[in-house]
Amino acid sequence: MKKFDIYEDPHRRFNPLIKEWVLVSPHRSKRPWQGQNEVVATNTLPAYDPECYLCPGNVRANGAINDQYENSFVFENDFAALKQEEIDQEVVEENTFFRAKSERGISRVVCFSPNHNLTLPELEVSDIENVITAWQREYTNLGAIDYINHVQIFENKGSVMGCSNPHPHGQIWAQSSLPTQVEKTQNSLSEYFEKNKSNLLLDYLKQELELKERIVIENDHFVALVPFWAIWPFETMIVAKRHVTKITNFEAVEKTAFATILKQLTTKYDNLFNTSFPYSSGIHQAPTDGNEHPEWQFHVHFYPPLLRSATVKKFMVGYEMMGESQRDITPEKSAETLRDCSDIHYKNR
Repeated sequence: MKKFDIYEDPHRRFNPLIKEWVLVSPHRSKRPWQGQNEVVATNTLPAYDPECYLCPGNVRANGAINDQYENSFVFENDFAALKQEEIDQEVVEENTFFRAKSERGISRVVCFSPNHNLTLPELEVSDIENVITAWQREYTNLGAIDYINHVQIFENKGSVMGCSNPHPHGQIWAQSSLPTQVEKTQNSLSEYFEKNKSNLLLDYLKQELELKERIVIENDHFVALVPFWAIWPFETMIVAKRHVTKITNFEAVEKTAFATILKQLTTKYDNLFNTSFPYSSGIHQAPTDGNEHPEWQFHVHFYPPLLRSATVKKFMVGYEMMGESQRDITPEKSAETLRDCSDIHYKNR
């Protein structure tokens, strides 16, 4: 009987954050590709676009006029997924198949820069710190509202990720319930903390730092790594080294370190295939329900779809939709590939 080789043989890996498995098939990374190729945007964007709804001073779709902002800029989403109006809650019996409840919340847009043509890796560290300041302010202000129990900060970058405007921006959705993925994480973190009297992600990070197999970037305060259980080909996670439950816990030096690692990681992404690398990223941190959450540890997920080149992406179809998530290239190989990418953006070489 052949001895199991985790780097070559098909196997499943367990994600302790959401208690789900992922199938890893390393041998499939050698298969030829004759499927769909994405179109890479090659047009050069201007620093200011008079037709852009997000550029400073421009009129948005609803007639509002943007501030003449000089760093980051936050406004209420004109097409919000959540609404602030209070609605009577219809009580649905637990034993019915048709359960539903109203959901109240607030949706905001965060413009990262007044420059229409600069994405996160192309900003200066100080500019990214301004974005972090905006995130901190919004987390505090939104989280202080009595009916808001979760604040989700995220970014969809690139048209392939459904981004409708190329201007560098992200979003914040704050709501009364914990979203499904956050609730799964909350349950796992709480269970681990109650059982072990320690923090799951800090314990995991300690072992990753000892092994050094999946580390992409490390500084004094944060680590960027490819999780052992990663689903997307070049999925990464940034984790704070100190026990930090939320973004407002950062000390000044940590804020700079976080801005630096964000710039470095997204630069490596762009350098991987010499393209503006698409991804969905999001911050996971303690709920804003007014309770202490020592089980939480501040971390950021990056889920990029590209697989082999700037034009070939990973599709979540078939087995992934009917069975469970699956990946070909191993997390260890992905980490090595990203780690070897330059920290100098390809446009500046």
